[in-house]
Amino acid sequence: MPPRVVVVRVVDGAQRFTRSNAVNWHKSDINMQLENVNVVKQELLPTPQQVKQDLPNSPAAGNTVLAGRKSVHNILDRKDHRILIVVGPCSIHDPKAAREYARKLKELADEVSDTLLLIMRVYFEKPRTTVGWKGLINDPFMDDSFHIEKGLYVARELLLELAELGLPTATEALDPISTQYMSDLLTWAAIGARTTESQTHREMASGLSMPAGFKNGTDGSLDVAINALQSVSQPHHFLGIDQEGKISVLRTRGNAYGHVILRGGGGRPNYDSVNVALCEQALEKAGLASNIVVDCSHGNSNKDPALQTLVGENCVNQILEGNRSIIGLMLESHLNWGNQLIPEDLSQLQYGVSVTDACIDWPTTQTSLRDWSARLREILPARRD
Repeated sequence: MPPRVVVVRVVDGAQRFTRSNAVNWHKSDINMQLENVNVVKQELLPTPQQVKQDLPNSPAAGNTVLAGRKSVHNILDRKDHRILIVVGPCSIHDPKAAREYARKLKELADEVSDTLLLIMRVYFEKPRTTVGWKGLINDPFMDDSFHIEKGLYVARELLLELAELGLPTATEALDPISTQYMSDLLTWAAIGARTTESQTHREMASGLSMPAGFKNGTDGSLDVAINALQSVSQPHHFLGIDQEGKISVLRTRGNAYGHVILRGGGGRPNYDSVNVALCEQALEKAGLASNIVVDCSHGNSNKDPALQTLVGENCVNQILEGNRSIIGLMLESHLNWGNQLIPEDLSQLQYGVSVTDACIDWPTTQTSLRDWSARLREILPARRD
């Protein structure tokens, strides 16, 4: 490599060092060793504005989202006595199966609407402990081709169809950028156990236009969720993108509708009455509302789908016995039972079976929700503050 030449100029009595145009300062010499060392390729994505222009929100869909958010707000404010139920596949990998599930859920939602507010779980991104399929947005064809630009369109189109069906939806807010592409179609969001402690996700959630639930840590720790709720209610200032895809400083007013999600962890469940009472005490000590959603899956069921309904049943019994803090439940449910590995030959995928965590099937879901609705119908109105 030729020696570097530095030219010294004297300007107003001060020496300033500049690189001469004559210097052979090639990017391949130094800069390529400093920047993007492990980046193989960069590709431009369509902007959120462009995707929304191609798949615009509709009056029917918008009304579904607004009504759903208002209902959740009212549940959290104790103006609506119903129990929030976030139910659906662990993750969406087949839009056709998701649409079939949504049609069934919409019929059930109408049937139990006096007691339960059903919101379909529509998770497009999956955080991984090590590696694995990262969800429909990242890899829509499930072949490691990672056509994210197509995944964004597939995800938005599905959310739009479900909202036009009249079914509110929920997702995990995982990637701060992808949220800009579809947040106008979502009623509720969760911040996962792996990201509740993340400052980036707390900042993002402070600006979400929907209520957000924060899960306790993967080790079962409740402190991270309590800290997150205190943080998310406050204004924040952080880097992000606007609807035109430009890097921006986002300034938020804070999200007043954060709440805690108990999901177990560290090899222990935390849905029982003792852990719920401890959570109530921690929320009260922090000056936060005693609004608790119990995730019937994950650590609370030891990822055994057969235990999910038992967890839900326990929570229903707590409510019947006088509990006033449990305002919602989460269930991982699909058309068919269990889960499956992703085969090399995708034609061998079983229809309506999860490719991530194991789920209960639709008959079990329907039976449980109908039963819980019937058992809670008389007592819930008296729970309202």
